[in-house]
Formats: sequence, C-alpha cells, structure tokens
Amino acid sequence: MAISDVVSSALAPVQKAEPKDSVDTKLAAARTRLILEKPFLGALVLRLPLVEGDESWCKSSATDAKKIYYNYSYIDALSLQHTQFILAHNALHNALSHFSRRGHRNAHRWDLACDFAINSILVEEGMRRPPDALYLEDYKGMTAEEIYPLMEENPDQEPLDQHIFDQDDSDSDSGRNPQQQNDSDHQQKSAPNQGQQQDGDAQGSEPELDESMQGGSQRKKAAKPPPLTGGERDELSAQWQQRLAGAAQQAMQAGKLSASMARLVDHLLQPRLPWRALLSHYLTRAARDDYSYIRPSSRREGPAIYPSMRSEQVDLVIALDTSGSISRSEVTEFISEVNALKGQLRARVTIMPCDEQLTCAPRTFEPWEELEHDFSNELTGGRGTSFVPPFNWVAEHDRRPELMVYFTDAEGRFPEREPDYPVLWLVKGRAPVPWGTRIQLN
Repeated sequence: MAISDVVSSALAPVQKAEPKDSVDTKLAAARTRLILEKPFLGALVLRLPLVEGDESWCKSSATDAKKIYYNYSYIDALSLQHTQFILAHNALHNALSHFSRRGHRNAHRWDLACDFAINSILVEEGMRRPPDALYLEDYKGMTAEEIYPLMEENPDQEPLDQHIFDQDDSDSDSGRNPQQQNDSDHQQKSAPNQGQQQDGDAQGSEPELDESMQGGSQRKKAAKPPPLTGGERDELSAQWQQRLAGAAQQAMQAGKLSASMARLVDHLLQPRLPWRALLSHYLTRAARDDYSYIRPSSRREGPAIYPSMRSEQVDLVIALDTSGSISRSEVTEFISEVNALKGQLRARVTIMPCDEQLTCAPRTFEPWEELEHDFSNELTGGRGTSFVPPFNWVAEHDRRPELMVYFTDAEGRFPEREPDYPVLWLVKGRAPVPWGTRIQLN
C-alpha cells in the first residue's frame, strides 16, 4: 500500500464525519502523524479499527487483538502526542502477541509487565507517554517475560490500557485488591450482552480501516467483547506475525525504521526453539560417536570386517555468570538440564562460576558422577563481569574441550580472540556476542 493511500485511509473517517467531532479529528490526526513520522507503528495501528467503548467498562482504552476501543472522555482530555502514544501502545500489544504469550503467569502481573516493556520501547522511539503510563528505566530493552519475575508485588498498579483478550481466565483478577475486584464485577454486570458481540476479524478477515468513528450524537458505543478462544489466539498470533513483517518492510522502504525497532522485529521474527532442545542438540553434536574399522579377533569366523560403534568421552566446560544477572533458580534449572544430558553423552563436565574473576575453584565431574554441588550459592552480584577468566583457565591447563557453554547475560568484557574450540552462549537478555553460537534464553 502506497503512503498516499495509507494517509487517505487514515483521514477517511474525518472526511465522513458530519459534523466533525473533536475526538474523531484527534484520533484521525494521531493515526496520520504516526503514518508519516513512525510508519512502522502507523501501519500496525491501521490494522485495528477504532471503536468507542461503553464507559461502563472502557475506562481509558482497550484492545482485544482485533480492535482498539477507547473512552471518549479519556481521549478528549489527552494531547495529540499522548493520543499517538495510546494508539501505538495498543497496537504493539498485538504486534508482540502478548495475548498468546502469558502461559501460566498471573494475568494482572503479566499485563503490567507487558506495559513496562511496551512503554520502554515507545519512549526509546521518542514518543511522549501519558502521566499514567508505567515506566522504569531499569526495564529498558527487556521483554515482558524478563520483566515479570523482577517486578515487586503491587496490586494497586494498573496498566495504561485494558487487555481484554483473556479476561475470563480464573486468575485474571488475582493480585487485585477487593475494590478492583468489585469494579470488575460491576462492569461485567453492566454489559450483559457482551458475549453476543460478533467480529468478522475473528475468522481471519482483514478489518475495515475506517469503520470506527461515527461523529455526532448518533455514535454507537460498543459493549465489552468476549475474550479470545484458544483457536483465535493461535490464528491472530500468526496474522500479527505477518503484519509485523509487513509493517517493518514498509517502514524500511520509507527509511524510517529505527535501529532499535529493527532489532526488535528481527528478534521477534527469528525462528525459535526451546533452549533445552537447542542445548541438547549442540551437546549431542559434541559427542564423539563414530564407527571403528579395526580388524577383529582372528577367532572370528568369516573374512569380512564389520564396523563397530566406538564412543569416546566428551570434555565439556561450563561457565556460569555469577555477577547477579542470573537468578539462583535459573542456575539450578540449567545445571539440572546439563545433569540429565551428561550421562547420555558420557560427558566429563568442568563447571566454573565467574563474575570479574573465578569465584571458586572449578569443579570437574566424571560421566558417572552427579552434579550435586549447588552452584547457585556462588552467585554474588555487585561486581563487574569479565568472560576472560574461564578461557584463560582452559588455556593454562592445556585443555581443548569439545564445547564450552557460557550461561550469561552477555554484558561484559569478552576475550579479544576466539578460541579454537566451539563456544555456546546461553544468553538471558538481548546483548550480542562477538563470536560463537548464541542461544536466546527467555
């Protein structure tokens, strides 16, 4: 779609409204400015019709992964720049598929984590956030999954918008105070026909871009839509992946896709496998199982020489970043995974915790030994991070392991030269590595 066509689509609701409405005009202007100034975000916003929600349930703005709902009085009180932020905020919830990533997590706490993640992205893009938008500098560059375990319990905090894609879940109100629970119950009672709301986009059809804003007193206010079903979540997640890629391509062609947003899109679109499966894959490749063609005993009958399987011991070195970026539970989980794999691979494992230096003497476990030492106790925090000491230790002891695995956030000083053995970085966070193979841990 050409930029001129996109702008015409954004302005269409204003042109149709007779007489013109101030909120309609503001919303249309906000979409148009996003298209021109932030085409990536603007293209995502255009995928979501803007619908006025009934004030009995829509207190500010909301999204169900199909539309953006807004409270008329709330938008009327916002500046144009804050309105742009609200629209982009709702669109990013869907583009990042937050509606399908919650899993077993508490719904309210997950909503807050998603808001912290999105608001950090938009602030980095130079957008002005409303006063009620959650934001912490410490969460910059982090995903909702990474923010979730770091948050302090605060049931009084509320997200900027309402995430109404899974409000029927049993734990959606857990973590809220009694007054918030009563408000939620009151909202549900005030919209008894919400379950009858139908939306063609649930079947995968593209939404109309200008169906929303009807000016004047005849404006129809929408009842609260029903939550998404499991099938809808999967279908919409695939749709938003395609929309995300399309919006990024359109912004790149216009020369207006920032480097930070390009990294985000690349991170979201790259194929993912669970880190356990990837770790198992690389450890299995390191195992030296091969066929032997040594001549058998002369007592064996027949002239033929049959190959036999020969297995050698694998030398595996594991370095743990103990600078405070990795939690005790994550270290325990990682060591348990390695422990389950080492016996299958006949691996001799040497483990060394390190922050800016080795925090204790490396411990070596033979293939028949369990990894019984609790290395989570070595976590110190509060010091710098250097990845050099483990590599120096390997060189000083004249070792050449089949594989080194480094469990870290990848924020520290790397060795100047890549070693002559393979290195696997299991990374929590988004920091890059200069060499070796990087596996994303979320």
